[in-house]
Amino acid sequence: MIQTFNSRYNKSMENKILVTLLRHGRSRADDEGVHEGRYDSPLTEVGRAQVHSRVLSFLQRDFQFDLIIASTLQRANETAQIISAALQVPVENDPDWMEWDNGPLAGLPFDLAEELYPQPAFRNPYTPMAGSGESEWDIYNRAAIAVQKLVQRGPGSYLVVAHGGILNTALQTMMGAIPTVNLQGFVISFGDTGYVRLAYYPEKHRWVMLEFVPGE
Repeated sequence: MIQTFNSRYNKSMENKILVTLLRHGRSRADDEGVHEGRYDSPLTEVGRAQVHSRVLSFLQRDFQFDLIIASTLQRANETAQIISAALQVPVENDPDWMEWDNGPLAGLPFDLAEELYPQPAFRNPYTPMAGSGESEWDIYNRAAIAVQKLVQRGPGSYLVVAHGGILNTALQTMMGAIPTVNLQGFVISFGDTGYVRLAYYPEKHRWVMLEFVPGE
């Protein structure tokens, strides 16, 4: 039997991978006014309340996930664990979803960081952050690997709980965009528990953004 174009197209659309990229709730670093990055700051009580509110919205909309994949940093990991307990979905930790390694900036107040590590007028995407952190290409390559591992799981619905920087970089890899320099280019402003829902069609290599909820 000869497959028609429509039947082949419909079959490819069935084999989709649903991906939800979620930023963690408010962390202590937000209250401290310091650079976060690899600073392993926990959720605040406000952050935990935000996560519980987000879980409630997921339940009301009947969101279903086969697996939650979480950054190993505690603000994202605790977010994932709260969601896991409510939705009865397992969590798998993946360090590739950690936030940008910002080197000596982690945990520094913004004014002190600017004094000790002033931002240059221009920093190309090969230059490490603050001398010893990741460059834009470092985090881009790490995000590309994380997305590849996600896609290689095959059809299903996956929730990734991570951080604004790595989530934006993952979106860049999906769009085929090159790393940004000097905060230029396309950026999604993830607030606390903000998320993006996407569908990927492997047989057509097509990413489709379904929804963006900015969070708080």
